[in-house]
Amino acid sequence: MNMDKNTIIGFVLIAVLVVGFMWYSKPSPAELALQQHIQDSTFAAQNKKTNDSLQAAINTAKRDTNQIKTQAGIFSAGALGTEQFTVVENDVLKAIFSNKGGRLKSVELKGYKTFTGKNVMLSGAPDDNMAYVVNGTNNAQVLTSTFYFPQVRVDSANGTKTVSFTLPSSAGQTITHQYIIKNGSYMIDWNIVLDGANSLLPQGMFNFQWQLHPLQHERTASYERLQTNVCFEEGNDFNYISAKNTHKFELPIQWVGVVQQFFNTTVISKNNFSAGDVQWQRKSDTTNVLGDVSITMQQKIGLNPTATIPLQLYFGPNEYHILQNQAPDMDKMVNLGRDMYSFVRPINKYIIMPVFNFFGSIVSNFGWAILFLTLFIRLVTSPLTYSSYLSGAKMKVLRPELDAIKKKLGADQQAFAVEQMKLFKEAGVNPLGGCIPALLQIPIFFALYSFFNSNISLRGVHFLWAQDLSSADTFIHFNSDVWLIGDHIGLFTLTAIITSFLISLYNMNNTPAQGPNAAAMKYMPYIFPFVLFFVFNKLPSALTWYYTVSNIITLAIQFVIQTYIIDHTKILAQIDVKRKAPKKQSKFQDRYTQMLEAQKKVQDLKNKGQQGKK
Repeated sequence: MNMDKNTIIGFVLIAVLVVGFMWYSKPSPAELALQQHIQDSTFAAQNKKTNDSLQAAINTAKRDTNQIKTQAGIFSAGALGTEQFTVVENDVLKAIFSNKGGRLKSVELKGYKTFTGKNVMLSGAPDDNMAYVVNGTNNAQVLTSTFYFPQVRVDSANGTKTVSFTLPSSAGQTITHQYIIKNGSYMIDWNIVLDGANSLLPQGMFNFQWQLHPLQHERTASYERLQTNVCFEEGNDFNYISAKNTHKFELPIQWVGVVQQFFNTTVISKNNFSAGDVQWQRKSDTTNVLGDVSITMQQKIGLNPTATIPLQLYFGPNEYHILQNQAPDMDKMVNLGRDMYSFVRPINKYIIMPVFNFFGSIVSNFGWAILFLTLFIRLVTSPLTYSSYLSGAKMKVLRPELDAIKKKLGADQQAFAVEQMKLFKEAGVNPLGGCIPALLQIPIFFALYSFFNSNISLRGVHFLWAQDLSSADTFIHFNSDVWLIGDHIGLFTLTAIITSFLISLYNMNNTPAQGPNAAAMKYMPYIFPFVLFFVFNKLPSALTWYYTVSNIITLAIQFVIQTYIIDHTKILAQIDVKRKAPKKQSKFQDRYTQMLEAQKKVQDLKNKGQQGKK
């Protein structure tokens, strides 16, 4: 009970002390006034600092605005603004226009997807630009892409849509960009209308500037880069640059296009540009940018008060029959054979393409169209193929006699070569006859290489295990590039190489390997397919699929002809008849035999000289 009383007394004392301390610590009115004065002074200082900073920013903005307006000169009405976009569509594309520069910023193709599944977008990279130079205040030259065109109008009539951007000047001139989009067309008309052209264009010259950075659309950026180039029509002749970095125009330019593997962006002048140059650099990094393109072109307009400059812009696929109807020689953007391979272009244009399109129209997949195309090619070339196999069969029949000559002459290769030619002459055998199929494959291979590389109808087509016939198939994928191989191994590549190896082995077993190069020739069945692997592994699967089918057909034809059609006993009898008949040697054989005999005599003299010294 005493403890409870003491406890209560203690708590009361503590409470009295706390209250007393709080009363004693309470600030006096003077101290409260001082604290309020300090707070008011701090707030005023902070407020002044904020106001000063805000005013400084406003003054800077005013100076920048005045500077921009001063630089814009007579086009001060378009010096400042907010970029806004106008979207206009037809059934094949969606065009995105910007009021900044009154230009076509990018085009989205509705019928084509990138490897990521999105619609293909042409142009639209951050640094892409299309503009020309006009005079500002005191003839200061300014690019139209720096101005905001304040007046925008969209009209539509009879399936045609027109977008107009107008920029007025304080001196009464106007610049109007009119874009006309027709339904079903990848071509956009661009009419530049200048009211006051004599004062707007520097010395009456239209100076056009175009920067473009094409972006990756296909699965393999490195391969798409190799197919990307700049094409143009200069002096009514088609030309292009790929390996070179610059080109200076010296003749009138009808059009210039930046061409990717399956798409292109092209500027066309109806009145022709008169001069200009191209700066082109292919990228070598790992980004999705394929290259950097900078194009400048000029056109003399004159000093007329008004002028209309008619241009056209093509944003679309490299489809041969579409490009045929756009501008002269634009179909040559589709690489069916150029430069040293230009001889295959007629083969592609008049044979391969029509036949492929025919088979493509009657089958459900272009992979089967390639198979039928291969059968067609082998059928057409079968007469030459048969004659080469017959020549090979004759040489096989003569193998015992060649072995006997080899045994008789020993290591004297030149003597053996002379006797071999005599034997071929007696038997009526052409030793080069077996080379005909290989020689025939060269133009066909290069023709199909160009055709399959540039055929957009193969793009994105699935066939068997290949995801896209226009690019290499991926059977084994690596995390990084392997030297000479790349980041994958294709299954169609392996089937093409294995069948090539089997053909080489078959031919070696059926053709006598005699002569000075016999030792080296026995390794050819291994070397040739090995080299082909590194070439084929980067090629479109359409081409390696064709090569696989062609090799399988070759093996089948060789087996049937050698086993069931060619009668070796009959051939031997025919050779005996040839030996008895009067011989008329060809000029080639005669010269070749003379050359071998002369070499043999020289070698004999050397051997005698060496024996004499001993």
